[in-house]
Amino acid sequence: MCSGRVDLKHVLRAFSKGMDGVFIGGCHYNECNYITNGNYHALNMVLLAKRLLEHIGLNPERLTMRVMSGAEANLYADHVNSFIKTIKGLGPLGQSEGLDKEELAESLARVTKLVPYIKIMKNEKLGTFLMNEDDYEGLFTRDEIDKLFNEMISYYIDPVKCQACMTCARRCPEGAIISAKGQVHIIDQDKCIRCGSCMAGCPPRFGAIRKLEGGEPVPPPPPEGERAVVRKAKAQ
Repeated sequence: MCSGRVDLKHVLRAFSKGMDGVFIGGCHYNECNYITNGNYHALNMVLLAKRLLEHIGLNPERLTMRVMSGAEANLYADHVNSFIKTIKGLGPLGQSEGLDKEELAESLARVTKLVPYIKIMKNEKLGTFLMNEDDYEGLFTRDEIDKLFNEMISYYIDPVKCQACMTCARRCPEGAIISAKGQVHIIDQDKCIRCGSCMAGCPPRFGAIRKLEGGEPVPPPPPEGERAVVRKAKAQ
């Protein structure tokens, strides 16, 4: 399988299942058999994943990527043995980092849920092809990742504009929109993955969904007994 098909969710899932480390092997850079540069995609993902691991308190050395050809069995063995030695030195997942198992599981689940949002926000950098490995050193910074979470975008349905057309609810991949016939729709912020599907699906003539940026707080939804939709009058 091309290393470019290794998804960020695959890495996070491995750690969520209790793996102490994740090793990814790819082809030599600039030697892609499929001319897709999948190994550069994998490298970008790994660099981002390392910063995400740091963000939740895990040692980024628990994840590594090495490149080699199919004819370099000895090099592969050396890379794997070196990685195993590193992981044994770090010990069981979370132990040397002083992380409680339940706390770690919650942090991994939270980041995994936000993978679609993270990919959208970092799409440009994830698609970058820098031919010089040294240029990748600062591709993703700690401050950048901290800002990503501290100033997370949110989506909010304006009760004045919502016409309960159900389009946003049907588009939401996580079922995060509370909808009922004739009632203003509400986004469940705990379930929302910030993918923007609701905003993309909301009919322009309504424009009921707002994108809140920079950590702007989400206004509280109308009380349950006050969610009846006020229908817009048709233009004469």
